[in-house]
Amino acid sequence: MDEAAASDHRPVTAGPGYIGRFAPSPTGPLHAGSLVAALASWLDARAHGGRWLLRIEDVDGPRCIPGTDRLILQQLADCGLHADAPVVWQSTREAAYAQALAQLGAAGHTYPCGCTRKDIAQALAAQGHGRERFGETVYPGTCRAGLHGKPARAWRLRSDDSDGSDLHIAWHDRWRGPQRQNLTQEVGDFVLRRADGLWAYQLAVVVDDAWQGVTDVVRGADLADNTPRQRHLQTLLGLPQPRHLHTPLVLAADGHKLSKQNGAAALDLADPQAALRAAGRALGLDAADQRRDWPTVDDWLRAAVPGWAARFGSG
Repeated sequence: MDEAAASDHRPVTAGPGYIGRFAPSPTGPLHAGSLVAALASWLDARAHGGRWLLRIEDVDGPRCIPGTDRLILQQLADCGLHADAPVVWQSTREAAYAQALAQLGAAGHTYPCGCTRKDIAQALAAQGHGRERFGETVYPGTCRAGLHGKPARAWRLRSDDSDGSDLHIAWHDRWRGPQRQNLTQEVGDFVLRRADGLWAYQLAVVVDDAWQGVTDVVRGADLADNTPRQRHLQTLLGLPQPRHLHTPLVLAADGHKLSKQNGAAALDLADPQAALRAAGRALGLDAADQRRDWPTVDDWLRAAVPGWAARFGSG
């Protein structure tokens, strides 16, 4: 993709073959868990003779830290992980998200929602439900039949099947095997445009994966739960559905996953090859450790590709 293509909203023409991507949010520097996901996506692309793209997912502007995008790109470069096309920033892609939302609305798949978090909690309590999943409440569908005098705050996507029954999403994960979720009961109608006017991750990632021609999504297991929502969106928008592989999480000493939200330490790149070796071990790849000191990180990366290809295919 050239610079002009990266700045407009026309689909990128992608030839046959594999296209993968790594898509970090610039809310903090990469940590050890981030490198595991980045390395896995890079290895999978190289094992399949494909292309590897980088996308900065900065649609949540208030959470983004100025300069962190460039820091992340430098961290990846220090580890020898270079994109095969110009980097794309989601903040340049808002017109494409608006077009997708309009398409979904015209087909009757979306509706405005006037609920606050307090409204949702009260509605769930009245129904005898107070559960949360991953810190989010399951939306009870309060505004499906109308706003009831409330001003519109957000836009939601219906999560039921075309006949009004529960929508079950099944897919195959290349690491985790067969997966299935009752999207209606386990997630509910989810937000595409937030009350603050920002675009939701689910819509942005689906639109951009299709635009960039992504065939394979390789990412951490903490994002596996997003897959049913994204496949539902892809179906409604008439977009191709990539294959998925979700890697094991790197856990902190307290047993919780490393994340920027819980203050995970920035990746220590005093010795980039050591950081890569640790990430490789987390992915079950020990072949590249037969010589602990390769001349360059590029040599280490090349040595790691056959081990990944043996486990997850090539060609």
